[in-house]
Amino acid sequence: MHLNLIETVAFAGIVLYAGQGVRRLIPPLARYNIPAPVVGGLLVAISLTLARNADYTPLTFDTTLQSPLMIAFFASIGFAASLSLLRMGGPQVVIFFLASSVLAIVQNAVGVLLSYLLGLPPLFGVLAGSVTLAGGPATGLAFAPLFEEAGIEGAPAIAIAAAMLGIISGGLVGGPLGTFLIRRHGLKSQVAALPTVEPGDTHASASSGDGGSGSGLLKHVVILLATLWIGSQVSQGFKALGMTLPGYIGAMLTAAFLRNLDDRTRWLRLSGRYLEELGGVALSLFITLALMTLELWKLAAVALPLLLLVAVQVGLTLAVCVWPMFRLMGRDYDSAVMGGGLCGFMLGTTANAVANMEALVHKYGLAPRAFLVVPMVGAFFIDFSNAMIITVFLNLFRV
Repeated sequence: MHLNLIETVAFAGIVLYAGQGVRRLIPPLARYNIPAPVVGGLLVAISLTLARNADYTPLTFDTTLQSPLMIAFFASIGFAASLSLLRMGGPQVVIFFLASSVLAIVQNAVGVLLSYLLGLPPLFGVLAGSVTLAGGPATGLAFAPLFEEAGIEGAPAIAIAAAMLGIISGGLVGGPLGTFLIRRHGLKSQVAALPTVEPGDTHASASSGDGGSGSGLLKHVVILLATLWIGSQVSQGFKALGMTLPGYIGAMLTAAFLRNLDDRTRWLRLSGRYLEELGGVALSLFITLALMTLELWKLAAVALPLLLLVAVQVGLTLAVCVWPMFRLMGRDYDSAVMGGGLCGFMLGTTANAVANMEALVHKYGLAPRAFLVVPMVGAFFIDFSNAMIITVFLNLFRV
């Protein structure tokens, strides 16, 4: 049975909520921050793969909206790339952002080197590097078509497998690493009382912009759609120059320009809350749609190299957190908590980072500076710089 565009999106919504139900039934999925769209989408992909092996195809989908949803999500990331927000976080946000961006470059360089040693295309190592580790499932699926065009067969399936390995690893190693740093250096929290905002809420407050006061949802939908329109023209301009870029770069750059223009002029009076919610809806449906059509059978030939690549990347991230990053951020208690957060979002997602840090502060005490710096960089700025880093590597090693 073939589902048309509306039926496909409706089915994806049902699958998304089914994924939420499965997360509640299987607590480890929630504990390691496996997103509900991933759980639901993978269940459909596995079911369809089993049906294919039995020479039966029960469903086919119209994925026309998959790309626009992906671009809309990354446009919402662009709207969060506020220079004034970066300045508000102070020098530590800038240092943490720059260091995280350098780590993303190193992840790709290590991936390329290991791919050469394993006899694989260098772009395989990039796909299992910052694309899916620092980037997570959304960035991996967004770039997968470009990697497939460049010769990496089964790139979407490889991307989601690497991202899932990263999310699990980030959830497993971040807490123990922070604990190791705290105990080794005898560190203690310097905050005696609870702040007015709980640690888990810091991310929301940092990303909420002007709080949405007086701003209508319809206005922000129109602004987002206009951004996609202008962004498509920007992307066409880059393509005319012969540059290989993901489809969302134009929209992301346009959104960043509009955000910083609005910070100065208050012309559009953008609400970070509305834009974040719209981006979240687009992301959830995009990931669900993308995963429902994964060709999982293409993973068999690369399973062992992929496990090796991710294992090395986990070791690299741990080493960076234990030494250079800990020293750069001040060698204090907040720096140790930041190390657990860095493991979370450089191997998985910002949700991993926040979960790691909350586990640490519940045991050892509050770390307000960590909860300001890590979510701001992990949720906003690293996605922006990582897209540029991936694009450079993709063009360097494209056959």
